[in-house]
Amino acid sequence: MNNQAAIRILMVDDEPAIRRALRAPLLELGFHVAEASRGEEALQMLRAAVSDVVLLDINMPGIGGIETLRRIRAIAPRLPVLMLTVRDGEEGKVEALELGADDYVTKPFSTRELIARIRTAVRRTRAPLRPEDAPIEIGEIRLDPAKRMVTKRGVQVHLTRKEFDILYCLMARAGRVVTYARLLTAVWGADCREEVEYLRTFMRQLRKKIEDDPSNPVYLLTDVYVGYRFADAQMLQEEPEGAAGEAEAPQQ
Repeated sequence: MNNQAAIRILMVDDEPAIRRALRAPLLELGFHVAEASRGEEALQMLRAAVSDVVLLDINMPGIGGIETLRRIRAIAPRLPVLMLTVRDGEEGKVEALELGADDYVTKPFSTRELIARIRTAVRRTRAPLRPEDAPIEIGEIRLDPAKRMVTKRGVQVHLTRKEFDILYCLMARAGRVVTYARLLTAVWGADCREEVEYLRTFMRQLRKKIEDDPSNPVYLLTDVYVGYRFADAQMLQEEPEGAAGEAEAPQQ
């Protein structure tokens, strides 16, 4: 049995049409799929059976997606949770990420995109924990926290202290979006968590040093209105392998 076939997904969405649109391609690829229409039902199912990842709609009746996420984190801190959001729901995305959501996918989305995010989230959880001072190498970029050194293609990249701290915060969570507030707090402190323009200035300088083409970044990616993420190895590939068709989930 391959790793994908072992993945147990709990899909939580109050829209039957969305669940139907996702169920067939997920089952076809060998995923195990359980479904819940409300957060209360999902919490009961998580207590009764093991899941490897949760797809959680952010807008649902009852306790809603955000409160469901909060309660999931209380009972399963490391369980990957991907939020299903609407296009104009930036505030909800940020709140979910701050509460510990692993990622989000915006409706309407392709099945290909969703499967890639599922694989990435589960792979991260199953990977051994990395020591904080262990070097991080992604693509052509290598960051050594102990030496506070960054190289690209083996050549040292000279960064300021703040630029290094930003890059370390992003590379340590590669593939995951880091909200503006979390990044500002980690590097400058809680008093600066609203200084988004200040952060953007530093990111422009960092891209000039890291990217081959700063106007078309490959590593330092922007999630508009939400934050930044450093691409992981899977994202650097052109396409996720073995993805199913492009059937889109309907927008709520």
